[in-house]
Amino acid sequence: MALIDGPVLLILGTLLVTIILVKSLLFSPTIKRNGQSLRKPPDTLPLLGNGIRFLQARQTLFHWFTSCEKTFGYETFAISVPTLPPGVVINDPRNLEFVFKNESLFGKGEFFKSRSWDLFGYGIINADGNLWKAQRKAGLAFLNTSNLKVLNDVALAQYLDQTVELLLGKSEDGNVVDLQDVFHELTSLLMGKMAYNMEMHTKDDFTVGFDYASGVTAERFQNPLWFITDQFRRPFWKAIRAIRIFGDEIVAKAQSDKSEKAASALEKDRMGQMSGSLIKSLLDSIPDTEIVADAALNYLSAGRDTTAQALTWTFYLVMRHQGVRDEIQREIERLIAQHGGFGPSLFAPATSPYILAVFTEALRLYPPVPFEIKQAVASTTLPDGTYLPKGSVLVWCTWAMNRSHITWGADAEEFRPDRWIVDGKFVAKSAHEFPVFNGGQRLCLGKKMAEAVAVKTMAALFWMFSFSPATAGERSSKSSLTLPMEGGLPVRVQTRT
Repeated sequence: MALIDGPVLLILGTLLVTIILVKSLLFSPTIKRNGQSLRKPPDTLPLLGNGIRFLQARQTLFHWFTSCEKTFGYETFAISVPTLPPGVVINDPRNLEFVFKNESLFGKGEFFKSRSWDLFGYGIINADGNLWKAQRKAGLAFLNTSNLKVLNDVALAQYLDQTVELLLGKSEDGNVVDLQDVFHELTSLLMGKMAYNMEMHTKDDFTVGFDYASGVTAERFQNPLWFITDQFRRPFWKAIRAIRIFGDEIVAKAQSDKSEKAASALEKDRMGQMSGSLIKSLLDSIPDTEIVADAALNYLSAGRDTTAQALTWTFYLVMRHQGVRDEIQREIERLIAQHGGFGPSLFAPATSPYILAVFTEALRLYPPVPFEIKQAVASTTLPDGTYLPKGSVLVWCTWAMNRSHITWGADAEEFRPDRWIVDGKFVAKSAHEFPVFNGGQRLCLGKKMAEAVAVKTMAALFWMFSFSPATAGERSSKSSLTLPMEGGLPVRVQTRT
């Protein structure tokens, strides 16, 4: 490695990019719609296409996709990057509905898997076909109606009590608290116990390593020389080793629990009976323990990180909109008056339409997975007439789609939870109009769990506390495959009378 210094790396990189450019010019098919070449973004460069644009900071890229959506509306447009196969960006819900309904035509593809393999391996985020079906089946078993009831009414209530105690302490001593850390700890405890029968915390080596590795993996999708530069990222490979070790520990713990024939006293209660049910289902469905470990890590990220991040952005927005906070309080008070007292089981998505609307509106503006990438398994034609050759990359930016004036109106970039309320009831959008939870066969398994956790957490914390930002200015996301808040969400907490 010492022989590959800066100048040599630059020469190798230049040679590689030259080869890729020639290959893309000579051998890449042109994507057309009804026989006509697709339009390209205004800043597309000769040879380099949109390659320079994709090297920019992530938040800048979000704004670029949003500006493109405003320029093209629902029109599918072409993107070209020297290291990518021919690609398109879709914004039309009809096209996205077609993608969701035709799972067999659109897979994760080599482009996505090659960049995410070190982090996700054989897990459900990377998987297609039978391997994906086996992992999804295990997830469905874990999130059945009975288990969800225990998770929400028993486990969440217990961990919310711990969260409240923490915040009470912070309100008394006047110290600043990072709400993102608070929510991450809550979902780590909840997911760790219920899914794997393990105690997990936000500052564990695995959590810290996964957070770092997710950032590096996200950058791979923008860096054309990632497979060279990543060889020199020792912290990344250290983090990957820590992640793999933890995956093995999850499997070993589950096998040990399974081998113990006599049920402990803990296992006789409702929470004990459900604890570890996801890893048990994975072991029952998949014979290869390496795949089980990857699947467990994938589910842990999907069930823990995204919910914590979504809550973080929700509280951030509510703190900036006093009217929304007041309406949340009124809904809580109405429910308490109707039922004669406060209790964690009182609040649920079905009974708290406005709180659910606030959470959903925050998801719209700050989707936990802001980009999605698919690759055409076979040649196909989208509903708008765009012909996609086999291997074409198809991208949709949920961040931009959720700001479409065509779909959401002239106030699309405003935080307005009322848009989800009709005649006092919460009214959802279709998955292809609001693709935050994906759609079709890949509709997020944890959607109901995330909504229930969010509603109960928001009701409990907004009822007991007032939150105010400890720092001025807008918050932005940091580099990641999901949407963590850069620098967390530092707040001051006061108990409400």
